[in-house]
Amino acid sequence: MRKLSGRTYWLVGASEGLGRALAMKLSKAGCTLVLSARGTDSLQALADDVPGPARVVACDVSDRESVARAAQEAGEIDGLVYLAGVYWPFPATEWNADHTEAMFDVNLTGAARVLGRVVPAMVARGRGHIVLTGSLSGYRGLPGSIGYSSSKAGLMHLAESMHCDLRGTGVDVQLANPGFIRTRLTDKNDFTMPFLMEPGQAADEMLTLMRGTRFQRAFPWLFSLLFRGANFLPDWAYYRVFGRK
Repeated sequence: MRKLSGRTYWLVGASEGLGRALAMKLSKAGCTLVLSARGTDSLQALADDVPGPARVVACDVSDRESVARAAQEAGEIDGLVYLAGVYWPFPATEWNADHTEAMFDVNLTGAARVLGRVVPAMVARGRGHIVLTGSLSGYRGLPGSIGYSSSKAGLMHLAESMHCDLRGTGVDVQLANPGFIRTRLTDKNDFTMPFLMEPGQAADEMLTLMRGTRFQRAFPWLFSLLFRGANFLPDWAYYRVFGRK
């Protein structure tokens, strides 16, 4: 059981949705929080709402200098939770270059920028806790998900590589892979979203992961079986089900 009380966590992408819900729960668990996102107005409101100590640090993960300043201002932290993400649904037949690039830049490269400022210090101290937020959509390519699924798959792969390299160093890496969460991002979807979770439900799942020692947690559990099981399907069967008709 991981002790969270008394630890300082930097939440990147904390202004709304899952990030906001997790901030509330971590604060109630006794954590000191550093809250980051591009805009600071909603973050300050969150910092004022949480029951424990919290401070706001502006950070645009798509800007290297902004990340460097934010990491310096955040100071020494016990843990990092990367929650920043953007999403636009469209298929390859309707490719949007700007949106595709933005999804990779925030969802994947943005995480690499932040990790580059955090991981070396944690390794040098011999302790730390890193939590990355993947997605059930990252297990295998999906229709209508150019940019998002691929960027999340890359982030999940990054978490796996870090978990391999950092075992035994005192720096723990964990990966949360949620399904659909009711946020302004999923409001863009014009299809039925099975097992749709409220942000608080997803935050409970992440808190369970963070308190434990398992590397990853995919949720909702029943819905995750579909995505994880798809990895075992041969290509002809997978694309017959999920490919364009």
